[in-house]
Amino acid sequence: MKQKIVIEVQMHCSKCRSKALKLAAVADGIVDFVGLEGPEKDQVVVIGHNVDSAGLTSTLRKKVGHAKIIKIEEVKPEDKKKEDEKKKEDEKKPCTVYPYPYFDKVIVYEDDYPNNGNCCQM
Repeated sequence: MKQKIVIEVQMHCSKCRSKALKLAAVADGIVDFVGLEGPEKDQVVVIGHNVDSAGLTSTLRKKVGHAKIIKIEEVKPEDKKKEDEKKKEDEKKPCTVYPYPYFDKVIVYEDDYPNNGNCCQM
């Protein structure tokens, strides 16, 4: 079950933020995404499978500062079929090539010694 966990942590500096993100990244379970949210970037967001939210909150309290769980919600898988169909439609655009018009060659011979009807006798 993939879930999204939002934990509010008191972070005063950028060092505290990076420490909180590192702790969230190595949390128990399979972590897919770790990020910061909120107007003051004080909420740590973790998306993953079987992530221990209580254990993560406890670890953040010990290492960073006061932390509390804001919400835990299940993330539904997106329809990849629709995205794949859209990509396939975009890829199948027709390519039209207009060839040059074909003309037959016209060969004209010119006689170097035209016969004017004058006879020459020797």
